[in-house]
Amino acid sequence: MTTKDVQPPFDIEQLWNVKPTEFLTYAQKMAYFQAQNNPVYNQWISLSNQSLDNGDNVGAIPFLPISFFKNQDVYIGDKPTILFESSGTTQDVVSKHWVKDTNIYEESFLKCFSLFYGSPKDYCIIGLLPNYLERQHSSLVYMVNKLIEVSGHEDSGFYLHDFEKLNTVLKKLETNKIKTWFIGVSFALIDFSNEFKQQLNHTIVIETGGMKGRKEELTKEALHALLSSNLGVNHIQSEYGMTELLSQAYSLGDGIFKCPPWMKVLVGEQEDPTALKLSGRGVLHIIDLANIYSCSFIATEDMGEVFEDGTFKVLGRADHSDRRGCSLLVL
Repeated sequence: MTTKDVQPPFDIEQLWNVKPTEFLTYAQKMAYFQAQNNPVYNQWISLSNQSLDNGDNVGAIPFLPISFFKNQDVYIGDKPTILFESSGTTQDVVSKHWVKDTNIYEESFLKCFSLFYGSPKDYCIIGLLPNYLERQHSSLVYMVNKLIEVSGHEDSGFYLHDFEKLNTVLKKLETNKIKTWFIGVSFALIDFSNEFKQQLNHTIVIETGGMKGRKEELTKEALHALLSSNLGVNHIQSEYGMTELLSQAYSLGDGIFKCPPWMKVLVGEQEDPTALKLSGRGVLHIIDLANIYSCSFIATEDMGEVFEDGTFKVLGRADHSDRRGCSLLVL
């Protein structure tokens, strides 16, 4: 069966306006579609003794452990030609996400951006993502590059290691009162803000993680306090995304993330991947309905807390990376 023969279970354009009361229906349709057409997801459901018919709630849907993206090719139909890879050292086994259609990815992150911030055309978009730019196949670089393109502002762009130039540009933007969306990896934001302390009044600063193996680990609260003080902003905002997803959640400054309508986060016990709840503390499980030709149901390795209104907080990483039962699947 070729990819072009595989039709999604609903019109993709319907995704972007999914109502909370409709989410379960869309998720169930997606689960059946992917179980039928995705060999990895299908075998995981079978070998882990799970079922698609266990109940009428999203927590009853089987979730694929995220570690499978490191050793399995997770896709539907013909093997896609577009590959996103996670960051890591040369010794690490990185996650690989094969993406059939980048148009779906672009529509997802552009609509998500508009939900939280308005049009990218209203901003100068600045990316400070040195470790991501220095390797290929980064989904984050792809997203920010497209936002830069849509922005169209003359100073929009990536600033690799030239902190002096970035400082000059930010001062110019502040003087001209230009709305600026400044996203950076944590260690680079620390380095830049320590060297060029300033007062930003028209700039939104977004950190997207990236401290592992670079500097002494800071708590999120300590990181945000340092950056807020150095850059003169009241709040540091955050982006939560990953290679294995095609959607993002954003925190607007309080450490609490909110999802777009087509994305939902649940919580489960670390030792039991089938015991999921709509709220509470545990391992975060993500439904990303935009992940049509991959897997929309992913059990992450992040510990967090999900609140009754569907927002969530990230608390750290699970004690061990591989969920129980991950060794079941060998294709």
